[in-house]
Amino acid sequence: MKTIIEPFRIKVVEPLRMTTREQRERILREAAFNVFNIPARDVLIDLLTDSGTGAMSSLQWAGIMQGDESYAGAESFYRFQERLRELTGFEHILPTHQGRASERILFELVGGKGKVIPNNSHFDTTRANVEHSAAEAVDLPIPEARDPQAFHPFKGNMNVEALVELIERVGAECIPLCMVTVTDNTGGGQPVSLENLRAVRAVCDRYGIPLYLDACRFAENAYFIKLREPGQQGRAVRDIVRDMFDLADGATISAKKDGLVNIGGVLLIRDPALAQRADALLILTEGFVTYGGLAGRDLEAMAQGFEEVVHEDYLAYRIRSTEYLGEKLRTIGYQIVEPPGGHAIYVDAAHLAPHIPRHQFPGQALVCGLYRQGGIRACEIGSVFHGGRGATELVRLAIPRRVYTQSHIDYVVEASAALFECRHTLVGLRMTNDPPVLRHFTARFAEVR
Repeated sequence: MKTIIEPFRIKVVEPLRMTTREQRERILREAAFNVFNIPARDVLIDLLTDSGTGAMSSLQWAGIMQGDESYAGAESFYRFQERLRELTGFEHILPTHQGRASERILFELVGGKGKVIPNNSHFDTTRANVEHSAAEAVDLPIPEARDPQAFHPFKGNMNVEALVELIERVGAECIPLCMVTVTDNTGGGQPVSLENLRAVRAVCDRYGIPLYLDACRFAENAYFIKLREPGQQGRAVRDIVRDMFDLADGATISAKKDGLVNIGGVLLIRDPALAQRADALLILTEGFVTYGGLAGRDLEAMAQGFEEVVHEDYLAYRIRSTEYLGEKLRTIGYQIVEPPGGHAIYVDAAHLAPHIPRHQFPGQALVCGLYRQGGIRACEIGSVFHGGRGATELVRLAIPRRVYTQSHIDYVVEASAALFECRHTLVGLRMTNDPPVLRHFTARFAEVR
C-alpha cells in the first residue's frame, strides 16, 4: 500500500494555536532568533526534537496508574528491570532521569584528563559530558558520512581503520571505552550495521577496550538492519536488538527516544566493579538504585514503552513516515542527507542558501525561515551546534513519535515549498553571546542586514 497508515487510533487530542506571519515575526525577534526560546504555545508543528516529545499509548497510561512509589524496591522497578533484561540481556540495569544523566555518570567514572573516547559521531550531550570530564571526544565516521549526497545503507558505521590508527597513536591505555551511536544522530539519523558493530568489537577485543553503545534509537537501528543488511531480512527486530546489545559491554539510553516516554534513561554495565561504582554515584546524584531520580509511574511507562518499540508495525510506520517527508522535500528541490534517516530529515542549509556565508550561520537562518513561514520549529545541526567544528550546515526536522498525522507532515511540505521559492531572502545572523557549553540551547542572535 502507498498510503502510510498510522498503526493506532487517536483517543485524546490537544488543540494547536494558529499564529499569523506578523505574530511569528514578533515572537522570533523576542526570542533573539533562537527557537529554543520560543514558548511551545506559539509553535504549530514542533520538529525541534524527537526526545521526550512523543505520545504514550493507552497501555502506558494504564501502567502509570500502577506506579509503586516506594523509595526502595518498588514493584515498578522490578517490572522495568525484567523488561530491560529480556530485551538487552544485561544483568546490571540502572534507571536514570534521562540519557545525559547516564552519560554523566559513565564519563565521570571512566573519563578524565589524558583519556580519549572514540565514537562514530558524538551527539552534543555525549560530547559535552566527555569534555566536562576533561577527556577528548573523537569522531570516526566513515568517509561517506561526510557527504550528504552519498548513498550508503549504513552511513552511521564507524571507520574501523581510523579506530585502529587512533588506538595505535594514543595507546589503548588512554582509551577507557569505545562508543558507537545507534543510530548516528549527528550524521543524519543514519544506522550502523551488525557487520560494522562486529568489526568494532573485534578491534576492541584485540586491544582490550570495552565497547559501549549510545543506544537511544536502538530499535530504529535494528529495523534498518532488517531492511538493508544481507541475511537479516527474515529475522525479528527483537532478535536483532539482542544481537546488538550482546556485542556491547555497556550502553547509555535516553528512554525519551526508543523508550517511547517523556522522561527517563538507562545505564547498562557488564563489569561488576564499574557497576558498583556507578551505583554509588547514582545514589549520590540521582536517587536510590531502584528509582534513579524517577517516579514509579515513570518506570512503568518505560517498561511498556520498551516493549512497544520493537513491534514491527510501529517501526514500519515510523521509518516510512520519516522517509515520506524526505521524499517530498527532495522533490521540491531541497538537498537532504541521503538516504533519509530514522527519526529525522536533515536539510543541507548551505546548499539551500549559498548567499549566506558559514560565519553567518545558514542553518540557523533556515530554522528562522521555517518558523516565519509556517510556525514550524526545527533544530540547527551546523556551526552553532558544533561550535564551528562541523563540516556541514544542516537543519534537522525531528519527528515526534505517534504525535503528528500525515496531514501535519503535508503541511510541513507545503510550508517548505513556499520557503524554497523565496530562499534567496533568507538572512544571515551574528551571535550576540557565545555560551561556553552546548551553545545552541541558549545562544542569542541578531540579523545581518
